Amino acid sequence: MTTMSKHTLSVLVENKPGVLARIASLFSRRGFNIDSLAVGPTEHPDISRMTIVVNVEELPLEQVTKQLNKLVNVIKIVELDQSQAVQRELVLVKVRADAETRSQVTEIVQLFRAKTVDVSPDAVTIEATGSSDKLEAMLRMLEPYGIKELVQSGLVAIGRGARSITDRSLRALERSA
Repeated sequence: MTTMSKHTLSVLVENKPGVLARIASLFSRRGFNIDSLAVGPTEHPDISRMTIVVNVEELPLEQVTKQLNKLVNVIKIVELDQSQAVQRELVLVKVRADAETRSQVTEIVQLFRAKTVDVSPDAVTIEATGSSDKLEAMLRMLEPYGIKELVQSGLVAIGRGARSITDRSLRALERSA
């Protein structure tokens, strides 16, 4: 029996049009659903970092990683172990809160070290960052008040310590150019 498990991949790519589509289609062709995908620039304008979370078996993931490495625009792929990485997500959530319930909602916001970023007579919008577990716990506590709207970013992650996969990869890229 094979077991599925979550894997977080940090993928450095050239910052060029179409790279995201090619990488996403590679997962799609294999029948993998991407649980979370976040992409943005790095400290080097020519390089973007994709953080991809997939729930797959070990062997098929290894095959996809090998195929990703063959893509021209992929510079480096690192699987980030949860214990060796700092991982965060962002959530914006609009919650019903009238004069009667606003103080209770505010207590929950403070408990989770979140921020109230917008207030109207019948709702508050909350911004929170943290681990998936922390955000899920906060949302469970806010649910009884009525969640009107929710948007959540993909996971972003970076390895712990002083080492940087971007610096090493940029030096290798410069040598090959």
